Amino acid sequence: MDKDDVTESESPVIIDYESFSALTACRAHQLLRLARLLSVARSQIILTRPLVADLLSHAIQLEEFLDAYGARNNRQWSRFRSLTATIKLFADISYKLLHIQHSLSSYQLPRIERDFTEATRQTLAFTSDILIRASGRILTKALQLNLPIPADDLSKENYLEPLPPGHLPRDRATRQVSSTAETVIHVATAYLNLASESQLLHIVEWVKPNQYPSCFPDPISEDNLRYLQFRFHNLQALYDTHVYETEVESLDTDLPILRGHISIVFHLLEIATQLTHHYERHLNAKTGDASLRRNPVISTRALLTMLMNYAIAYAGSYLNEGRCLCHALLKRYAEVGKIEVPVPSYRGFHVRPATLVAKIAQHYGSAITMELDGQCYDASSPMDIFRANERINARKRRWLGSEIGNLWLPVDDPSDHQTRATVLDVVLRLAEQGKIIIYQQPLQLSNEFSHEGILLEKVTTEIARLMATGQIDIKTDMNIAFTGDKRVLSDLELLANSGYGEDNFGNNVTLPRELAYLRR
Repeated sequence: MDKDDVTESESPVIIDYESFSALTACRAHQLLRLARLLSVARSQIILTRPLVADLLSHAIQLEEFLDAYGARNNRQWSRFRSLTATIKLFADISYKLLHIQHSLSSYQLPRIERDFTEATRQTLAFTSDILIRASGRILTKALQLNLPIPADDLSKENYLEPLPPGHLPRDRATRQVSSTAETVIHVATAYLNLASESQLLHIVEWVKPNQYPSCFPDPISEDNLRYLQFRFHNLQALYDTHVYETEVESLDTDLPILRGHISIVFHLLEIATQLTHHYERHLNAKTGDASLRRNPVISTRALLTMLMNYAIAYAGSYLNEGRCLCHALLKRYAEVGKIEVPVPSYRGFHVRPATLVAKIAQHYGSAITMELDGQCYDASSPMDIFRANERINARKRRWLGSEIGNLWLPVDDPSDHQTRATVLDVVLRLAEQGKIIIYQQPLQLSNEFSHEGILLEKVTTEIARLMATGQIDIKTDMNIAFTGDKRVLSDLELLANSGYGEDNFGNNVTLPRELAYLRR
């Protein structure tokens, strides 16, 4: 085969503008009709699901056609393609807003500080304005491209959505589940675990509007929001598989409300993801297309306000409400149990282990009691857990006195030098027996010792000081008991078996995957 023939066969086929325009005119006809309806009717138009669905369907088809021919990378057609994509995106968002609007009563959401119903209405009016504006611009661009504007007008009456009140009788038998408590605990726990991964939904609480652009790409990005959207969609499916239309759901009115919280957060995340996509692709100075940022259909400020103040802010609010609901469900369905686990080997319940224990209790919202020597402590309070160290250290000191008393010590009144040597000897002997852990070497002993008391008292006091200053610690087989919800106890047992997140020398260790929520 001739070399020139190979080159010619591998080069892409270029379609001429006249042929492409004729083809596009046919494929864009219905979308341009809808655009003309929106552009002409303007303030008289009311978005309905039939209208938005038609707009979305034809925008999807036209965008796919334009992409197949590379319009996105063509100077003459890229703007037309961008306007098509904008109509598609905001038609999709509008449909989701309409879905929320029509579904709110069935979600049974509680009243929150801000009026979500009114905010949804205002946001829908805003997206309607965007679609009207984009429709006018795509018609203008179509004329510039010599595309014919359809003369056959559509009637807005064709897209009315009359909805008489009422619903069909619910006469299907409910499904049976093997374990009511297990089912509810499973779903509520999954919600709480996911809520702990969704901290970015609370960003509006500490970021001012003029700082919104600084939130991209960390923590807010299309990737992060799409991940949460996917997880909440899975959670919704989990509920529908295990709870929806079951006898459990019919007997507990809080369960459908939980389903409503899952759904509203999911739909708001869908909207947030799409708005972030538009911002990153079209408006962001760092990642957006410079040619598309000129004369945008929606300003950066307006889009970020809608994203942050509506989609993310309300998703965060309902996420919190759902967390409270899950705490109540877990308390109601909790199976109470009791476990015994070792005291943390490194300095007992100091900051890290006490905080991790409290975070587990707080995560589930269940009442968990920690018990040591007949004294009870609130496991959800780090400060209360700290108090247990007083008893732990008292037991260690008693044990220390007993152990030293079993050792042979000189009976003569020793000098400070001899006392220091005896202390070191006792510490080393106990360490060799595996009864003491030495954290610091050389040990920083006192310069002077009291001249009162016998050597046993001086040695015991000095070793207790070494323990108090963190230079050594006493190994014990001391256990504590936790009482409460078995689900929480299971995680506490995992934590204890992992050394409360530390090794014997206080170094951090990796926690089990089941406790991933503690790392956030």
